[in-house]
This record gives sequence, C-alpha cells and structure tokens, in this order.
Amino acid sequence: MTKLTLDDIADMREYERERETFRAHVIELKKRRRVALGPVVTLVFENRDTIRFQIQEMARAERILTDDGIQTELDIYNPLIPEPGRLAATLFIELTSKDEMERWLPTLVGIERSVELVLGGGATCVRSRPETAHEAQLTRDEITASVHYVWFDLAPDQVSALAVGPASLRSVHPAYEHEVELGPATIGELHGDVS
Repeated sequence: MTKLTLDDIADMREYERERETFRAHVIELKKRRRVALGPVVTLVFENRDTIRFQIQEMARAERILTDDGIQTELDIYNPLIPEPGRLAATLFIELTSKDEMERWLPTLVGIERSVELVLGGGATCVRSRPETAHEAQLTRDEITASVHYVWFDLAPDQVSALAVGPASLRSVHPAYEHEVELGPATIGELHGDVS
C-alpha cells in the first residue's frame, strides 16, 4: 500500500463534508480488522484508510491546520500502513478502571513481543515486534503502555499460508495465554494487506 502524503489529508472544511460517510466506512472496515484476544487485549490491523482516518481525526480534534503539523502526523502514523509481507496493528490493552490498570499494566510487560499470527493450523508462526519509531516510547521494563504499535513480518510462504488459512492470533505471554481463530473476512483483509 502506498503511504499517505499531504495531498491525501483533507483540510478541515473538506473533511467535515466527507466525515460522516468516511467514518461509517472505517467503522465497517474495522469490524473485519479488529480482533479481541482474550478479555483485555485487542488488535486492530491497520491499513491506509484506518490510518488516514486517525490522522484526519487528530487534525480535527487538535485543530492542526499547517502542512508542517500534518506532516508530523504523517511521519508518526505512515509506518503503520502495511507493506508487502508486513502487517501492522495497534495493540490495545483495554482497561476501564484504576484497579484493572494497576493489576494488568505491570503484569503485561512484554505483551508487544508476545503475540503470534499462527498459520496453517500451527505449521508456522509469525511473532509480533514493536514498530521501530514507537518502541522507545512505549516499551518499558516495569509497566507496559496501554497502546502498542506492532508489526508482523511474513515470508512469501507465510503470505501464501495466510491466503489458504486457517489462521489465528495467539498470545504466548506467560501471564496472558489466549488464542482466537480469525474469520474468513479478517483473513481476506490481512492477506490483501501483505500480498
């Protein structure tokens, strides 16, 4: 997928005119790209539209009006647009109370390196790794962040295995072992990203 440029980001007035329709499109898209992995971890596999939506909404909320400001957002989020052989996901630790945060955030240190894309019924696994630019900010030794940006790098044979399925996501974190099978719609989306 091609990366976003300044020309892809609508100015405020233009975005307000398209926002309702674009937002509905991204909500439908995320239904196929969002995977709950156990009770508190969710991954959203990003693509060009989800990242454009993120940047447009950031610009709208923070009133970013200059090309320099938009370029900063592009520089931050463009690495999350998938490339041939690479999936990109936002990993959320979804907690709603202070007690849950105090329990889970120290417990889940290292979760960003502990998710596997399992292909062919376990014939091959692709381990997540933190996206380079965000790793220094979000990876810590005593407590984890509630959001991580991760990559899954697939070899050509793994891209082919993803196409035919089955596929699942599995957490191999010692304090959080869960696995979920990916549905056909999700597999189709992901295969489209990496092929």
